[in-house]
Amino acid sequence: MNQLAKEKVQQAIGILEEQGIDLWLTFVRETTAGGDPVLPIIYGSDLTWQSALMISRQGDTIAIIGNLEKPAAEAIGAYDELIGYDTAVRGPLQEALKRLDPQSIAINYSQNDVHADGLSHGLYEVLLGHLAGTPYAERLVSAERVIASVRGRKTPNEIARIRSAIAATEQLYADVFDYVRPSMTEIEINAWMRTQAKERGLDLAWEATFCPTVNAGPDSPVGHVPPMDIQVAPGQIVHFDFGAKTQDYCADIQRVMYFLAAGEDAPPEPVQKGFDTIRAAIEAAMAAMKPGAKGVEVDAAARKVVTDAGYPEYMYGTGHHMGRTVHDGAGLLGPMWEKYGQSPQLPLEPGQVYTVEPGLAVPGYGYIGLEEDVLVTENGAEYLSKPQTAIVIGRQD
Repeated sequence: MNQLAKEKVQQAIGILEEQGIDLWLTFVRETTAGGDPVLPIIYGSDLTWQSALMISRQGDTIAIIGNLEKPAAEAIGAYDELIGYDTAVRGPLQEALKRLDPQSIAINYSQNDVHADGLSHGLYEVLLGHLAGTPYAERLVSAERVIASVRGRKTPNEIARIRSAIAATEQLYADVFDYVRPSMTEIEINAWMRTQAKERGLDLAWEATFCPTVNAGPDSPVGHVPPMDIQVAPGQIVHFDFGAKTQDYCADIQRVMYFLAAGEDAPPEPVQKGFDTIRAAIEAAMAAMKPGAKGVEVDAAARKVVTDAGYPEYMYGTGHHMGRTVHDGAGLLGPMWEKYGQSPQLPLEPGQVYTVEPGLAVPGYGYIGLEEDVLVTENGAEYLSKPQTAIVIGRQD
């Protein structure tokens, strides 16, 4: 049995009741060629022929699938009723809908959330063809809000997996802090960390080219960029962005080091000020993270700390959902910029896991970006990662 898929299907029933939606229909085909992002959560395996996964607010859980895939669905155990077919899904689909007679049917399309936009335009037209001659084509609505809550609200099982990924990430960070020395290049450090992850049986939370990101000093470009042949040097910051993935769930953590220059016994004032500013911005975001708060409000609290300290605003959101993927879910701790659509307007919900990751450049020294993984609770927010509260001083022996 896929216990996690069963948990998420049951969770979806309550969410449909909350939102007043009668039925959630996930319609897929040949998912190895382009699967719906929600399928791993509510089913846990690929499907070949046209298939309909149906969850109702009354508690019905129905999978209409090809007969050749029924044994696999039985083993997964997430759906109480399995309806198999051999030549066409149309008949069983119409019969199930007639029996349930939903007044609203949520399907997986969205303008704002890529994780809720798994129904391709072509397959949507196929679905409309199957519903021709019935009243149900007029009852279709977006599943955006349903998927936002199902994907965003982590179960205890999911949170345990995220904690495991965070623990593995933090251990590798402790080891790389001890490993890095001046004259090592970003490429060398990236390769060492990826080798360590593989030897420890860890997957990477995102594409290996950028995981980890290593930025040595002020000349290293920050963002989703590959490591460069730039050397670590005394008097400079080294910035990392890395996450391990274990049991299909991710961590996403940023950390910074500083290598003392000759005559220094502590990081210079510009570096310390930058670090302290980012720490304060993270704490401001944490204080604003309460159920019902909007992502744009949390972002504004963190962003104001950075700009009030005299730094330019960072040109990205303060944080994002994290879970099965490193950018996971609908909500965003971000400003109302066009590229983010309405995502920053979504309210925070208990059980959601976000990153909090403001950043700034310290001219002449490098980039300071800290990133913590945070759980939204009934009363506010709590750290899942152990926050970096002091600059790590690199070894030079």
